[in-house]
Amino acid sequence: MPVSLPRALVVVTLAYLLAACNANRENAKSSVKPADHRFPAPDFTLKDADGKPVHLSDYKGNVVLLDFWATTCGPCRLEIPWFENLQRTRKDRGFEAIGVSMDEGGWEDVKPYLQRMNVNYRILMGDDTVSRNYGGVEAIPTTFLIDKRGKIAAVHIGVNSGPGNFEDSVDTLVREGEVKPPAR
Repeated sequence: MPVSLPRALVVVTLAYLLAACNANRENAKSSVKPADHRFPAPDFTLKDADGKPVHLSDYKGNVVLLDFWATTCGPCRLEIPWFENLQRTRKDRGFEAIGVSMDEGGWEDVKPYLQRMNVNYRILMGDDTVSRNYGGVEAIPTTFLIDKRGKIAAVHIGVNSGPGNFEDSVDTLVREGEVKPPAR
């Protein structure tokens, strides 16, 4: 059943795309948008490497890094170790990395790569529908940071200048809503 996109999400995604095209690549950052400027991330059902269906909505309550990538994309391969580190160091704080492969060869291309690289986070096989639902992902890598409420907090198109930008954004989102102990 096709998913209808809220018009606001399409407009916001296009704005992110235009901003990213004009950004200085070396200084580009995945800045977290204020909570009142975020729109719901479109839900999807995609299959993982074991053929199990995965719904984005299953991750509500966690901060999600949703990365559209391909095995043939050098910048994508550069970022994967960064995401593995985030998964390893922040999983217990309510963080999940999810890769959405856009490889045209499907699992035949992706599974050998995953085994060779021993990727520690869940990889799903993307399709044209999920790409359209996320504003027509045309450049990879494209990475969405989704807050605990299931809203898109940041979008980064292209390779990031380093892992620190993702770490800062993820940490900001993980801390949102945490109750701070009273000052002594």
